[in-house]
Amino acid sequence: MSEDFEKALEIGRPPNVAKLFPNSKALIVSGKFIDSAMIAKGNALTMAANGRNHFIIRGALQAAQRANSVIIIEIARSEGGADAYCAINYWNIARQVDAICNELGITIPVAIHADHYGIKKEEDLEGAKIEIPTLFEAGMTSIAIDASHMPDDKNLLANIELYPFVPKWAGLETEVGEIKGKTGLSTVNEALFLIQGLNAHDIFPDWIALNNGTTHGIEESDQGIQVELTSEIHEALSKYKVSGAQHGTSGNNSDRLRAIAAKTRTTKANVATALQMISWGLEVNDYGNAILDSDGNFIKIKGEGVTEEIWAEMVTYAESKEIKGGNYKKLNLPFENKLFGQPKEIRERMANRVEEFVYNMLVNIFNAKDSALFAIEAILTTDSYDPGFKADRLENPDEWTRDKIIKRAAMI
Repeated sequence: MSEDFEKALEIGRPPNVAKLFPNSKALIVSGKFIDSAMIAKGNALTMAANGRNHFIIRGALQAAQRANSVIIIEIARSEGGADAYCAINYWNIARQVDAICNELGITIPVAIHADHYGIKKEEDLEGAKIEIPTLFEAGMTSIAIDASHMPDDKNLLANIELYPFVPKWAGLETEVGEIKGKTGLSTVNEALFLIQGLNAHDIFPDWIALNNGTTHGIEESDQGIQVELTSEIHEALSKYKVSGAQHGTSGNNSDRLRAIAAKTRTTKANVATALQMISWGLEVNDYGNAILDSDGNFIKIKGEGVTEEIWAEMVTYAESKEIKGGNYKKLNLPFENKLFGQPKEIRERMANRVEEFVYNMLVNIFNAKDSALFAIEAILTTDSYDPGFKADRLENPDEWTRDKIIKRAAMI
């Protein structure tokens, strides 16, 4: 291990991580350092690899080490919250990452992100105030407060109300219109409203996620990410120094993703469904979208991912529960322990297939190669686990009271 890495390990791990893993050699850091590394490299983003199973996390970390790239390992509330459909959850993901990093000698900075902490109605706020601190107690170093299901004023007000429960050093993502889906794409005015309102309250998100043509799960249309819309919104937000978080990356071809890196201020790209399918050994296209046969079924590649016997068992289980298409994600929880019980060569080929896919994306599409150097340099320069905020307050708090927020939202 280099002297710089050792020094970064000593000062760069936030208090929750240092307390949980006092003897660890895993450089688990604030999401802020991941964002700053991609900004420093320029026209670059890294993967936020969705760890729906252990083998995805393992493969993603192997790939990042090989590419000398920073990486984010994340899980969403629907996947790993109180009603989880994955064995990996908000409260054990940091332990898995730490253990794998120590076992494999991973020496690149890693952030652990609570993705899509969903607030769907105002009644969800009180429970969130209790639960969010527990995520950081369990080792999270970044969070996405996702109140985008609600109208613009309630989205903003929910973010303001929950912000005191997020450590100031932690990475922070906010979302606008991200789940609106068929009701329309995000607009410049919606994004400005959210970021300006947060700014007035001394809240400076590292990332904003948009509904810019994303889809979650298996891509069913060719609309895909709208690069020009994304660029336009990012430019409008430029003085607030917020980066983009790209959701729904699975299902978008390499050229479109390269354009997101080159033409927008995106520094984080979520990849979920693709990694799950790849770990299982399913046939996917060049951007990770599962290929279906003429009957609409997934195609299992012999000798890749899980064994043919386990795959047959998974399909039988899915049929018995009437699980189809994108809902195959619900197989993660019932099959995790069975996969751990497979021979070492099977477990390794699951992780290694993920590694190859993630490595290619990091190096050849996201321009993330050697970004670990920028993150370590930032930690050493800051001499702290907290790099501080990128932005300053530009908005007048008196213009963003609760009543004025509600009135402003009505005019969007």
